[in-house]
Amino acid sequence: MIKVAIMGAGGRMGRTLIQAVQDNPDVQLAAGIVEPDSSLVGVDLGELAGLGKLGIKTSGSLEAADFDLLIDFTTPAVTLKSAAFCSAHGKALVVGTTGLNDSEKIELARAAEKIPLVFAPNMSVGVNVCFRLLELAAAALGDDYDVEIVEAHHRHKVDAPSGTALGMGEAVARALGRNLKEVAVYGREGQTGARKRETIGFATMRVGDVVGDHTVVFGTEGERVEITHKASSRMTFAKGAVRAAGWLQGRSAGLYDMQDVLDLK
Repeated sequence: MIKVAIMGAGGRMGRTLIQAVQDNPDVQLAAGIVEPDSSLVGVDLGELAGLGKLGIKTSGSLEAADFDLLIDFTTPAVTLKSAAFCSAHGKALVVGTTGLNDSEKIELARAAEKIPLVFAPNMSVGVNVCFRLLELAAAALGDDYDVEIVEAHHRHKVDAPSGTALGMGEAVARALGRNLKEVAVYGREGQTGARKRETIGFATMRVGDVVGDHTVVFGTEGERVEITHKASSRMTFAKGAVRAAGWLQGRSAGLYDMQDVLDLK
């Protein structure tokens, strides 16, 4: 059974991941990593996640932990350090971190030349089904339909638009033969002029404790088609990550995503 470690075990997502791993009989919770100067070093992982004592204490470094696979939902800087460590030590990696730029994604791809690595903007099974639905819808509806993407998250989220919203935009752009970087519009203000046909618009809300809402609107004269996903708990992302961890067992080195895990390609 694969031994799983959680990076950022003391955070909101880290604690949810602890529970998700513990609840899954196909993987074994082995370690939780926090900052080396954190007051949480040495705390039982079960107590962190509200599960009672599990007899597994948090570590202040990856070097001090014994594991086969690491799940990381932290920040780009921390995730790149995780990738470098895992690559150097032959550990598999599941990354759900958002906000990585192009050069940081290239670093992940380099790590995946040596280890099996799943990286996805959203680990939710439902969201990844939506990615596939969006490709089908965009290809069928074609250029006659305007595309707008609206997303909402909690007030603590630090990147915008969300990685999921961008992933949805990329799915649509790919199906329509467009380059998202060339056609994306991030918010509108003032005298913007008429909407350009090829535009893919993004609108972002940061409010309260919203876990994650995403809607893609295809609109033309006389009708709209909307594909929506709403997450009510972080557990949906955690369960997807644990599913990816189980899927990676026995895989060769390479960069995978949730479309691979769910056999949607």
